[in-house]
Amino acid sequence: MRTDRTRTARLLLVLALTLTAAGAAAGCGSAEAGGSEPDPPTQDRARQVADAWDGSRAAAQWHEGYHPVEAVVQPPPEGLRGDDRRAYATGNFELRAPLPSAQGKSGRVTWKDGGSLTRPLMAADRVYRTLDRDSGPGPRLTVTRAALGNMTVLTARGPATVPAWLFTLEGYAGPLKRAAVSDSGLPTPPIKPLGQDMPQDVLAPLGGLMTVARDGRSVTVVAHHGSCDDGPVVTALETNGSVVLSAAVAGIEDGPCTSDLRGEKVTVELDRPVGDRVVLDAFTGRPVPYTGWPGAAPGPS
Repeated sequence: MRTDRTRTARLLLVLALTLTAAGAAAGCGSAEAGGSEPDPPTQDRARQVADAWDGSRAAAQWHEGYHPVEAVVQPPPEGLRGDDRRAYATGNFELRAPLPSAQGKSGRVTWKDGGSLTRPLMAADRVYRTLDRDSGPGPRLTVTRAALGNMTVLTARGPATVPAWLFTLEGYAGPLKRAAVSDSGLPTPPIKPLGQDMPQDVLAPLGGLMTVARDGRSVTVVAHHGSCDDGPVVTALETNGSVVLSAAVAGIEDGPCTSDLRGEKVTVELDRPVGDRVVLDAFTGRPVPYTGWPGAAPGPS
C-alpha cells in the first residue's frame, strides 16, 4: 500500500526526508507513504480498532445499512457548463415549478446482489433545499420540473439503485439527480474514541471519506493539518473485515503559529480491493463518513 497526495514538490521532498529519518521496514497490510511502517502507538491503536470491529454487532449493522461512499448528487449527463458550475457550487438555484409531495412515503434501496432496504422518502422540497443554499446575486440554475425517479449510488455494500428526485434544469436535456433517501447513520462503535490530548503528530481524526476507486484498490480521504507543519500522512491497516486508516501530522514546528485548520486530499492505495470491508478511523474508532470537497461542482455522470 502506498499513499499519494495533491501537494507540491516541496512537500513530497519533506515527506521523503521524514520517511528516510523514520527508517524503512517491511510490513504486512500496513504501510506509510514511501513504504515505511507507522510508529508503534499508531499501529497498536489501529490493531485495537480492527480487533474491536471485526465480527462485532456494529460491523453487522454497518453491512446491513445504506452508506453512500460517493456524492448523492449527479449532474445532467452532459455535465454542467461554465457559470452553471459556479451556481451549483455556491448553491444558487431558482425554482419555477411546483414540487411534488411525498409525505409519509418510503423508498427502497436495492443492491445488485439482490439485497434491499426500506428508507423514509425525503420530500422534494427538503431535497431541493439541500441544493438551493444561496439566494445571492450571480449565476443561477433554474429548475423547471421535479419528478421522482431513481439513480445508482456507490455504497459500502457496492452499487445500489436508490429513489431520487430528478430536477429538470433550464438549458439541459437530462435532469440533475439527488438521492431521496438519507443514509442509515453510523452504528455505535465497539471502541471509544481517543481524547483530544492525543498529539497530532501521533494520531489525528480524519475529515471524511471522499471517494473509493471503482476498482476498490484505493480510497481518498480528507486529512487536516495546520500552517506550521509538513502536512498529513495517512497509513492503512488491512484485515479481512476492515481497513483502518491512521492520520497524523508530519513535521509540526515549535513556536508561535496561526491556529487555522486546513484540509487536504490524501489517496491511500491498498493491497487489495476494499470490497465489503468497513473503512475505519483509528482516532475515532468509527467508520469514516463520506464528505465532499468544499465548493466542488459535479462533472458529467
